[in-house]
Amino acid sequence: MDFASVRMITDDLDRLVVFYEKITGVLAKRPAPVFAEFVLPSCTLAIGHSQTVQLFGAGSARAADNRSVIIEFRVRDVDAEYARLKPLVADWVQEPTTMPWGNRSALFRDPDGNLVNLFAPVTEEALERFSRH
Repeated sequence: MDFASVRMITDDLDRLVVFYEKITGVLAKRPAPVFAEFVLPSCTLAIGHSQTVQLFGAGSARAADNRSVIIEFRVRDVDAEYARLKPLVADWVQEPTTMPWGNRSALFRDPDGNLVNLFAPVTEEALERFSRH
């Protein structure tokens, strides 16, 4: 089994696509008007309009209803990304902080309320852990 992507469901596809284009610096691929993908070197982030949920069966997902998943992006320099994104992000949850497990991290919410973590391993142990990836 191969992990393929994470897909978010939204009622405002264009708004979320523009937001993640600014955050990632990657232009989304739009194979259909109700679907977009950010194909990054390490993963794919997909965004589907709430209209697509009907294709999977009624009630299978709800737009902007996530409080249990954190979307994480590994970056080179958390503090530099924080400075770059500060004017673009309305809801910062945590300014850059070094976590007990050795990652420097900054957290914010996207326009739909999804929690996003920018992180970089900074301690020797964390750097060793991520050198295997």
